[in-house]
Amino acid sequence: MKIRTLVVAGVSVGLLWWFLRDAHVAEVWDQVRRANPWLLLVSLLLVASTYWARAVRWQHMLTPIGPTRFRSTFRATVIGFAALGVLPARAGDVLRPYLLARQEGLSLPATMATIVMERVLDLVAVLLLLAVYVVGFAETTTLSPRAMRSVEASATIAALAALALLALLWIMASHPERLGTLTLSVTRVLPGGMGRKLANLVSHFSGGLVVAKRPRQFALAAAWSLPIWLIGATEVWILTRAFGMALPYPGAFLIQSLLVVGVAVPTPGGVGSFHEAYRVGMTTFFGAANASAVAAAIVLHALSFFPVVAVGLLFMAQDGLTIGRLRSLAASEPAKGAAVNL
Repeated sequence: MKIRTLVVAGVSVGLLWWFLRDAHVAEVWDQVRRANPWLLLVSLLLVASTYWARAVRWQHMLTPIGPTRFRSTFRATVIGFAALGVLPARAGDVLRPYLLARQEGLSLPATMATIVMERVLDLVAVLLLLAVYVVGFAETTTLSPRAMRSVEASATIAALAALALLALLWIMASHPERLGTLTLSVTRVLPGGMGRKLANLVSHFSGGLVVAKRPRQFALAAAWSLPIWLIGATEVWILTRAFGMALPYPGAFLIQSLLVVGVAVPTPGGVGSFHEAYRVGMTTFFGAANASAVAAAIVLHALSFFPVVAVGLLFMAQDGLTIGRLRSLAASEPAKGAAVNL
């Protein structure tokens, strides 16, 4: 655990150093002071609205598993994303379904499966918006046509992979019992009842993907995914305009896809990687000045992570949770809960 913590800390520090290596503090601070406060406020409101929309979408995905209250779903969503901001290794993606399953009496493996489906829908939505930019607005970039073709090829490969994953999840949802039986046959060599427990866990997990074969619930969940990421792109666009940088609205789809790559790096809150993804996107693709891009990246990260962490900590305090308790839950409790449900 200590080695992993040191590695994560080292990666974060290294990325922050790389991000700030050519920045001058006075220039960056001057850009922050001159940013339009009203546009920053609008950006903050858009950030808040994404968590509301995510909670609504999650409720639609959970409908086949069991009834949920919006209050519980929203609070678990906020606490989960707060954990993503303060804990490494995407711990919030484990804590969010665990907290909701415990509070609403749902199957933990099935609830966790909805997070997998959610991530796939997120990926498809981000890539769809990226495709809109690449197909219709690629000429707005300052990147050379040859380099842009590499971006187009990468986006195409990623889109095909996302569709393949979506198809795999549908297959898993359509035949949960068969998947469990197949897993059991493969794991017969395991000692004791371990193979049966693993097969049962897989079956419960795939049961959480049942929304994929219910057209109405799946359509609602998928329909909410696009507005969620359109709100995110609008936030990026408005904040960028607050710093006086030229960014066509569809260009925010490209920047947003880079930010998704940035937060995929397993550092708490995407520290360093999020910042560098935005800076590279604005300076490389849209010719922004480095000081402006650095200043905007810092403020964008602050608005995206600090408010949800603050509200998440408030919800945690109300529920008697602490950071240490969340870290412990992320490391052990979800697995125990899954075993109990088997």
